[in-house]
Amino acid sequence: MSLIAMGALLILSGLVLMAAQPILRGRLSGGRLSSTNASDTLEPRVPGRGFGFKANWPGFALLALGGILMLAAAAF
Repeated sequence: MSLIAMGALLILSGLVLMAAQPILRGRLSGGRLSSTNASDTLEPRVPGRGFGFKANWPGFALLALGGILMLAAAAF
């Protein structure tokens, strides 16, 4: 039972870590809150940094380790 709880905790912490990466980097839209033109939006022109595998590999590692622990606990 402790392996399942530890696996679930690792999966949850991996998800939180991956979600926190782009949030902590700052505003994705460049900080434009008020627009003078009607066609301006808050959407960035290029995708924001922090959504790739290179920036999120610790979160993916925690997810994989948690999944392995949960599968190991289910096997016994």
